[in-house]
Amino acid sequence: MAEKNKREMFSTGFAVFFATLGSAVGLGNIWKFPYLIGTNGGGAFLLVYLLCVILVGIPIMACEFYIGRKSRKNAVGAFKKLDAAKGWKTIGFMGTATAFLIAFFYSCVAGWVYSYVFKAIKGDFVGVTSSTASTKFMSTLVGPLSPIVWQFIVLGIVSIILIAGVKNGIERITKTLMPVLFILIIICAVRSLTLPGASQGLNFLFHVDFSQLTGPVILAALGLAFFKLSLGMGTMITYGSYFTTDNNMIATSAKVAISDSLISILAGIAIFPAVFSFGLKPSEGPGLLFMTIPLVFSKIPFGSILLVAFFFLSAIAATTALISMVQVPVAYFTEEKGMGRTKAVLFTTSIMMVVGILATLSAHPTSALANIHIIGERGFFDSFDYLSSNILLPIGGLLIAVYVGYFTKKEDFKLELSNQGTLNNALVLDVIYVFIKFVSPFLLIIVFLNSIGIFKF
Repeated sequence: MAEKNKREMFSTGFAVFFATLGSAVGLGNIWKFPYLIGTNGGGAFLLVYLLCVILVGIPIMACEFYIGRKSRKNAVGAFKKLDAAKGWKTIGFMGTATAFLIAFFYSCVAGWVYSYVFKAIKGDFVGVTSSTASTKFMSTLVGPLSPIVWQFIVLGIVSIILIAGVKNGIERITKTLMPVLFILIIICAVRSLTLPGASQGLNFLFHVDFSQLTGPVILAALGLAFFKLSLGMGTMITYGSYFTTDNNMIATSAKVAISDSLISILAGIAIFPAVFSFGLKPSEGPGLLFMTIPLVFSKIPFGSILLVAFFFLSAIAATTALISMVQVPVAYFTEEKGMGRTKAVLFTTSIMMVVGILATLSAHPTSALANIHIIGERGFFDSFDYLSSNILLPIGGLLIAVYVGYFTKKEDFKLELSNQGTLNNALVLDVIYVFIKFVSPFLLIIVFLNSIGIFKF
């Protein structure tokens, strides 16, 4: 009983929404989403992505919320509390390991974003050209000191927030920063739409060419939907354990998925009209955010202010998402290993700092660590990304769907998600349950088999 009284919860449904959205919205929206659209044909990719969110994202998120709130435990302890067979705890351990792996390289990219906020404030991008924008980005990756310092700053800020706790840390920050992020991205999108030739960018983003729907495009869209919604890494189980008892978890899943997709689309609107207006390449790749945005904003009125705003909102997205990743092992260490919260936070972020250095120092193509191959031809940075995004996330999501769909009583699932029958959502739950049991596992199996090369299509 003492443990139960000590455990914090989010205070309101409003807080639940912003905290969960803060986990889902991250650099995937502003960094990964635009360049994947750019390299996969635009509107066709966007359409498939939205379908994947509906068919896989929302059902799996509902499963994780169910496991979290039903157990009121961390990603590992949840399955023990639900009296699941011992083997199911593997999902929790995988989720915790995945959170670490993603944080290793994600904190590195977040460090680049933080450094760009500082550079934008200093005015380093005034008069920038295509070649100097590329040079500045590559210099950001060069170690050994600068990128590591920025990575440590990111994890230090996240540590301070998490030490404050669930209500005073996670809830307070996400309730404050998520509305700010939304306002900033709308401002950037509106300004981008006023540029000459902006219609070309909108056409690229929204025109659907079904000839672009190849197998790899469909799989990339499904993988992105999973990565962006923070599924399969224990995050939504952990956050679900802090939900209020009256929260409508199906509605929260849908609202988070819709809001996350809207922010991604707004990021695309902020980027692509500007990219086309200045004759840049939409298929620039991961450097799209860092090499094209400074160039674009340097050429428009009030560009310096908007550039600071854009990278500040990117920093907000990176911070709130990283908070949710770090909270997964923190909850495990505090609840399963008996650590105090401060010790658990510092222990977790220390591991991320030390191992994350490998990702940071291998990101530049000419660095010594870049020539050390871990998985295939991939270095540390790409291996952490590949192992988490292509292997552990889909396996984790698949196991969660199988556990809820085949090893949990349907009546228990419906009772919890209807708030003990107080919500009139029986039909919606029946549809979601069919997706959980049949549709989502099938699609996730395809993604996993493709990612390990068993078959291609």
